Amino acid sequence: MIETHNAKEMVFGIIQHDPLFAVLQGTPLEEILYSDAYLNDINEKKFYSTAEVASWFDITEKKVRYYSKPFEHYIFDDMKDNLKTTAAIRFNIPAILKLRMILLLKDEYRVRGLRLVLGMDENGQYINQQLTATTDFTSPDELVNKVEVLGNVLQQMMQTGLFNLQQEDESGALQIAVNKDFLTQNMLVQATESTNQIIEIQQETQKLKYENERLQKQIAELREDNAKDVVMKIRERFIENEIVSTLRTEALQQFSTEKKPGFFAKLFHSTQIEMEKEQFIDGYITKHLAERLEVALIEYYE
Repeated sequence: MIETHNAKEMVFGIIQHDPLFAVLQGTPLEEILYSDAYLNDINEKKFYSTAEVASWFDITEKKVRYYSKPFEHYIFDDMKDNLKTTAAIRFNIPAILKLRMILLLKDEYRVRGLRLVLGMDENGQYINQQLTATTDFTSPDELVNKVEVLGNVLQQMMQTGLFNLQQEDESGALQIAVNKDFLTQNMLVQATESTNQIIEIQQETQKLKYENERLQKQIAELREDNAKDVVMKIRERFIENEIVSTLRTEALQQFSTEKKPGFFAKLFHSTQIEMEKEQFIDGYITKHLAERLEVALIEYYE
């Protein structure tokens, strides 16, 4: 058993020059790194299986392999005698600590951001200008902030059900298009309001198209590493928006099936019905979004 203060000294001695530790240092995540329960019983000379490591961090073995694969050269760089084989993965203490730091930072930086911190390319290979523990990791610049704002706008637009994401055959780029089926259905129900809705949709689509074109020009002017990072963030946001749009459609279908108000109920209680519908949709999306998004991102990166 390793005493608490000795565990902290051991962990710090191993990772003090690590680039991910430079990001963690001085934050509450650093204390989590020192206080994990597995440190009380770990043997510094032993190697541990994927199942054991997964149980310590309360995740599945699949996730251990998922977050290890893009960083194999980083996690297992100091192992000898072919300790990592195709049949099994064995972790020593440095490898466990590196994986732990990846898990602590994954939600904020994602796989692409962590690779940038480590100085790795898309294939998990180190590039020439590798970041060290003393490198200052800068916060997102003004362009990335604009990407986040645009992503929020896209999400709100997609939640209305009036838009679809379509991929162009020639360039493969994702574009926003009006959902004609949804629009036609609503025009039949609310004919008196359709003209104003179409005008607003066209205006918003034009604005979005303009912002998208301007953003693409700005991204093209960035250095290659930053440009790739921004593109990845946008595509992750597109994946999330597609899932939200699908979930909203499913919720609308389920709501219309389960609750079919009569003519007078629609006439006198339309506001209440709309409130109930939105509550039902929000609950449905909240219930299923995290699971669907996790599966989609795992499939995308694999």
